[in-house]
Amino acid sequence: MKRWLPLVLFLVLVGFFAKGLFLNPREVPSPFIGRTAPAFTLPLVGDAGASFSPADMKGKIWMLNIWAPWCVSCRQEHGFLMQLAQSGRIPIVGLNWKDADREAQALLARTGSPYVAVPDDLDGRVGIDYGVTGTPETYIIDREGIVRLKHVGPIGPDVWQTKFEPKLKELGA
Repeated sequence: MKRWLPLVLFLVLVGFFAKGLFLNPREVPSPFIGRTAPAFTLPLVGDAGASFSPADMKGKIWMLNIWAPWCVSCRQEHGFLMQLAQSGRIPIVGLNWKDADREAQALLARTGSPYVAVPDDLDGRVGIDYGVTGTPETYIIDREGIVRLKHVGPIGPDVWQTKFEPKLKELGA
């Protein structure tokens, strides 16, 4: 039996590695699903005298889109977010993440803003609290402030129909 132990261990490791090849790297499990969204209060882009907190959205199903002006994928999804905002389907809050060059206000003025509020996470601490690994990342948060969905990567019509719409229907939105 001892003679076969290295072979058995090797085969088990090969099995784990093989399974890993078929995992989707965009499907990063979030420890926040089913838990209260991390609380924060941040100033708004373009209006440092005003602020946003998730508590402002209590009683609403809403979307938190973490983006950055320097993010190419964020610009890719921008057109779809504009269509979504115009439809009135769900309010979108756009967390401006690590915008060291302070480009967000000018970019949104030029391209339009799909957001009901744009909190400014200059140092990235709120993003860290949400477990952000890169931009864009998008969360659906329910009426009680519970995170119900996390999506890593840009949103387009296909992702919206297959991932977001079913969750919104489940939540009664």
